[in-house]
Parts: sequence; C-alpha cells; structure tokens
Amino acid sequence: MTTFVGRKQELTKFKDLAQKRQASLVVIKGRRRIGKSRLAEEFAKNKTFLSFTGLTPEAGMTAQTQRDAFAVRLAQHFKLPPLTFTDWTDAFYNLSFHLNDQPTVILFDEISWMGAKDSTFIPKLKSWWDLDVQNRANITLVFCGSVSTWIEDNILKSTAFFGRISLILELAPLSLSESANLLRLRGIKGSENELYKILAVTAGIPWCLEQILPHYSADQNIHKLCFEKGGLLTHEFDRIFHDLFSQKGDIYKNILLNLRNGMQTLHSIRQAVNYSKSGTLSTLMEHLIISGFVTKHAQWVLKTGAEKRQSLYRLNDPYTRFFLKYIEPNMTKINKGSYAEVEMTQLPGYETMLSFQMECLLLQNRSALLKAMAINPADCVFDNPYFQLQSSKHKGCQVDYLIQTRTNNIYVCEFKFRRKELGFDIIEDVQNKINRINLPRGYAAVPVLFHIGGVSDKVIDQQYFYRIIDLADFLET
Repeated sequence: MTTFVGRKQELTKFKDLAQKRQASLVVIKGRRRIGKSRLAEEFAKNKTFLSFTGLTPEAGMTAQTQRDAFAVRLAQHFKLPPLTFTDWTDAFYNLSFHLNDQPTVILFDEISWMGAKDSTFIPKLKSWWDLDVQNRANITLVFCGSVSTWIEDNILKSTAFFGRISLILELAPLSLSESANLLRLRGIKGSENELYKILAVTAGIPWCLEQILPHYSADQNIHKLCFEKGGLLTHEFDRIFHDLFSQKGDIYKNILLNLRNGMQTLHSIRQAVNYSKSGTLSTLMEHLIISGFVTKHAQWVLKTGAEKRQSLYRLNDPYTRFFLKYIEPNMTKINKGSYAEVEMTQLPGYETMLSFQMECLLLQNRSALLKAMAINPADCVFDNPYFQLQSSKHKGCQVDYLIQTRTNNIYVCEFKFRRKELGFDIIEDVQNKINRINLPRGYAAVPVLFHIGGVSDKVIDQQYFYRIIDLADFLET
C-alpha cells in the first residue's frame, strides 16, 4: 500500500457517516490519479474492503466483458470457483449473498466504464441499493471514477439516485504542505526551491509525486519524467484525455491548446477554435471544468462589486499546461533522444516557464494565500486573477491575483519565483500595475508579494508591501 497523506476533512466526513449506523452511499469525484480509490481504501482500514474496478474502454469491449471482470474480482474476494453473470442483477445479488454483519466498504471504481455499455446498469444498481444494500447498516457503498461528466449525468443528476446519496466528495490536488510532506516521506531532501520545481509540474497529484526519485535533483526528475523518451509524463496527458473524451476529443484539446498561453473569454475561444455559434461551446467548457482541466473566473466591476457578463477561462491544471506548452511541442525531439544529454537549465525559457507554472500552482492553493494575508474568505467580494481591458479612459492591466474585500481594500498580489533575491524594481513593477487599475474612490490598493528566493533589504526597508510572504512557509505542516 502506498503512503497516505492528507485528506483529513474527507476522512472525517467518512467517519461521521459510520456513526449513523445505517447504510451509506458515497460518490467520490476527481481527475485521474488524484487518489479517489486510495481514499476509500484508507477509510476501509480495519473494515472489510471489497473493490471492483471497471475495465478501461477498448475496441470490441462489451457489457459482458465488464461483468466478467466483476465476476473474477468477486471470486477473488471470497475465494470462489469461477463465476459467470449474464445480467447485472445476478452479479449484484451474488455479491449480497456473501456479505456478513462486519463493517464493510464496497468500492465500485471507474464506475462509468463498468456501466457504459449496458443501458440497464444504472436502473439495476438503483434497484439493488433500494431492495438490499440500504437495509444493511454495516455497508458503505462508494462510487468513483475519472469520467466526472458521466458521474454527473448518470448518478448525481439522475432521478434514480435522488435522495439516496449520503456524501459527495470532490478531491482536489494535495495542498502545498501535504505535497511537501509526501515528498519528504518518500526521502526527498531538497530545498524549498527544489520542492516547488517539482510541484510546479506535478501539482499535488499523488501518483505524480510518487514518481519522484529521492536520489535525483528536481531538475533531473523533471528531465527523466518529461524530456526523456518513454518518460512517464510524456504520455500521461494522452491517457487522461483518451479516458475522458473518447468522443469530440479534438475540439476539447483545441480548446486547451488555446488556453495554454493565458486566460480567454468564451468569445475569444470560439473564434480561436472556429466553433459555430450554436451555443454548445458552453457545454464543452462545462465538461472541461467538471473534469478538472479548466477554471471559470468571474470578472467584476471594482466600483460596484457586480459580476461582469463575460468571464475568463483558465487552464488550471499545472501538469496539463506544462505538457501542452513544453512537452508536446518538443515530442519529436524527445522521441529522438535529442534532450538526453541536455540539462533542464539549458532549455530555452526554463526560468520563465517555472514562473508561469508557479502562478498556476498558487492559484490552485488560494486558501493558503488568503490565510497568509489574514483575510477571512467570508470577507471577500471577489478573488481571482484580474484582467482590465484598455479603454479611452484607462490603460490595460493584468494582476496575478486580486482580492476585493468588504472593507474596501483591493489586495494586489504579485507572485515571483526566482533563484536570486528580488531587488527594488519589484516595487516599481507592482506600483505600475496599481497605477493602471481603475481604482474606485474610497478604496485602498494593498500590495502583497509572494516569493521564493529571497527579497533584498532595500525592498524590506521601504515598507511598501503590506506583507512579504515567503512561499517556503507554505511547505510546512
């Protein structure tokens, strides 16, 4: 069993369910490799754990193929002779026959694959729950899968399971401190700068973090995983994408390709991918949001706090961005072995690349940012990356992270990831951004600096920043 780190809130919710002394139905959502089944397994410690996994869709696969896999697993769990089920009802009730009164967790992993080929799967699953499982006080039935859109449509929004689900968990990547803890438990002893390089690419995805080898530096690990032929992360995106979007894959990928360089409106995305004005682009964007690739950022009017009609869409998964921006464009060279002897620091724009990746990573951990600034989330009117278009009245402006509070403060946050300490020019850069913001009367602009690599005494002595926050602190538990 792999090392388990984090997920304290989720485990607490699981344990609270167990106190009810009645059957519970739990749905765990989250992207591939995020640790959904591992969480269920951790909760099942000291309980009977019965796991069943749907087979990855392949050409020629049928509903019977999935039932056969279920039968094999059932026979393994209970040490039975080979079984065959031609109907899901038979399969489910055969499982029930072997259950006892011990606390038991039943996991249906990759449930979308398990039931995709049989239109009767969901009705029969619902009937089994209603007539049998819900009457067993010792059972926790867990559904999870990487195809979040299928779970959304067939379980969460389905009338079949309305009022039956006890708990819905949506797993985010591990926090910065949890990720650092997992790396250290695996023997990684690098500096904070080294750890952030790793996190800028792996983004708190447990499986990715588990691929990091302790006897290599961060740059060497990134090189082996991303820039060597056969590196595990050179093809991980294709596996994820194939699993999620077997249909319309090209249009989904084109959308992501157009987001790799920065945030865009729905209108600009439509133009970039040459998509018709049929209205279904919004549905595709929603699928990408549900699947964890994209975040929708509301834009707002600072003066009133009112949300603007147009939102910005951002590619929010650091690994996906890294793959589309830096790995895939170089795939031919990678497969030829052209980078075999090239160090990461010799790659063009390596430092700039890490800075953009860090932005993506930090926005994924905004709760830590707010806590470091002593801002209660309830006091936020809005907090997002901020983009101000140029007009006849004011200049254009883009802020890494801007927070508007109910106390009429506008926190202008700057993220910096450098090996050398920051000099006086950082004050000039941030003040230039503030000067461009169309600040309402009665509001104060509050500059905040998040950094890794140090800040010069000159900058500190100026007392310009409300807070200068060392990102190394976020790696501590």
